[in-house]
Amino acid sequence: MRLDLSIPALRARYLDGSLTPALLVKLLHEQMLAEDAALDRHLWIRRLMLDEMHAYAVALEKADAKTLPLYGIPFAIKDNIDLAGIPTTAACPEFAYTPEASATVVQRLIAAGAIPVGKTNLDQFATGLVGVRSPYGACRNSINPDYVSGGSSAGSAVAVALGLASFSLGTDTAGSGRVPAMFNNLVGLKPTCGRIPATGVVPACRTLDAVSVFALTAADAATVLGAAQGEDPLDAYSRTMPPHGYNFGAASSFRFGIPREADLEFHGNPEGPAQFAQAVAHLRVLGGTPVEVDLTPFRAVATLLYEGPWVAERYQAIRPFIEAQPQALHPVTRAITEKGAQISAPDTFAALYRLKELERQTRPVWEDIDCLITPTAGTIYTIDAVQADPIRLNSNLGHYTNYVNLLDLSAVAVPTGFMSGALAGLPWGVTLVAPAGQDLPLLTLASRLHARTVPTVGATPHAPHRLASATPDGSPFPSGQVQVAVCGAHLSGLPLNGQLTQRGARLVRLVRSAPCYKLFALPGGPPRRPGMLRVDEGGAAIEMEVWELPAREFGSFVAGIPAPLGMGTVALEDGTQVQGFVCEAYASAQAQDITHFGGWRSYLRSVS
Repeated sequence: MRLDLSIPALRARYLDGSLTPALLVKLLHEQMLAEDAALDRHLWIRRLMLDEMHAYAVALEKADAKTLPLYGIPFAIKDNIDLAGIPTTAACPEFAYTPEASATVVQRLIAAGAIPVGKTNLDQFATGLVGVRSPYGACRNSINPDYVSGGSSAGSAVAVALGLASFSLGTDTAGSGRVPAMFNNLVGLKPTCGRIPATGVVPACRTLDAVSVFALTAADAATVLGAAQGEDPLDAYSRTMPPHGYNFGAASSFRFGIPREADLEFHGNPEGPAQFAQAVAHLRVLGGTPVEVDLTPFRAVATLLYEGPWVAERYQAIRPFIEAQPQALHPVTRAITEKGAQISAPDTFAALYRLKELERQTRPVWEDIDCLITPTAGTIYTIDAVQADPIRLNSNLGHYTNYVNLLDLSAVAVPTGFMSGALAGLPWGVTLVAPAGQDLPLLTLASRLHARTVPTVGATPHAPHRLASATPDGSPFPSGQVQVAVCGAHLSGLPLNGQLTQRGARLVRLVRSAPCYKLFALPGGPPRRPGMLRVDEGGAAIEMEVWELPAREFGSFVAGIPAPLGMGTVALEDGTQVQGFVCEAYASAQAQDITHFGGWRSYLRSVS
């Protein structure tokens, strides 16, 4: 039985003493040997030996497992990302070099307690979505080895799916961190470009590249992102993200975009329409309202990726090498990359102007929706089929992915089911997309969607940990928002609700207070006002709404609250606490006790 490598499962075992990092790497080493013996899936370019992994494990012996978020968590690294002392090949042996220092992201993860276990196979120079363009062999799918793993971060996805790493690093320029996630039943985070620095990463398109994360769950991906993110002075494209704002992923109601029927393309996969419709239905159950979106400008952006300056950028990334040793490249990689030498400066500017025009056309979409849902890929192909038709089939797999980085969007691929018929047993998945900086809300919604859909993670028998939220809204992901519980005239549709909505507040969820409050109808008005008072006995659970508004608006909102009401800490029925309306005790003497109604709306109905 394979180990459950999810981060919560490993942390629990480390904390109860039933597992140590040294024992973990020994068990992983044995599993890797067994996997190699069973079937060579071509997932590793350079697997770390037991003594190499053990050295990282020993370094954790004096560390406190409680203080390191990734204590003893094993991870794999795409072999275009540097690990000190281990060759980086980018799947081209003639290009290989041995770095003295690890990439910034790898350094941060190791500092957080993570243990590297190996360098993984990829489409050469991160050019491809299939995982077969490598002299180290075509990487085989973790669930059905006749099928492609997806690429370019091929081995990174397969390592996690097979239970050989808790998470892995990939890179994503056109979908390389999302397509392999779908094909291997994983969560794939394509964070906002620059959120994870790319120092020590062999570039594909430096202006578009994002270091991506493959994980068993969205919660695990959020934990990794929290440890990896942040500006790096050595990477001019890195950035520290501002607060993400309203967390639509945790809300009881949100709006999500769905492509028009004319924009959906499944490339002959009869399973696709029903699978996608089912994922949309799950989002509706979670509180989402679908809004039809015209993908035409998004698709127009996607066509720019392999027709303009970004092909030249791929050429520039390895220019000295390709000009000196063109024969060293994989034939398909070479054919694509050499086109970049023919892109002129006028062509470059024309494409940049066109991108800016299309970006403006897409901007209004985000005024109507919180996120967009699309299939991650319309279908999956066998390795033999891709080898026979390498360009066209690879292009098909990028139908829903190629525009994301060009438009500076964030995205999370999430598993939502398994196919039947000719593709029986192979995974299906969708991608949630939102503007830059919305990584945590996307992960939170992905976590809720994942919990409703698939029973196992990767190719393992383990169930995903059922977490309602990807991560607490804590210091790694500040929201810049304040949540407020309201119980009276500020409720939805009531007279004072505009004081919230005019400040950009959004309804998060319907709740009840802890059963330790009394509700009173205060004299005066209009409008009628309730007062909620905490009591030692005789209290009840009171119906409330939790709203979220920007912190910069909170002060003016509170300033408008008249005595005897005020803002304080309200205990909720689920054990959490939130800012909310409370009443001074003296006011209850002249007020009507309406606690037995259980809420202000019920009381209003009784007197209407």
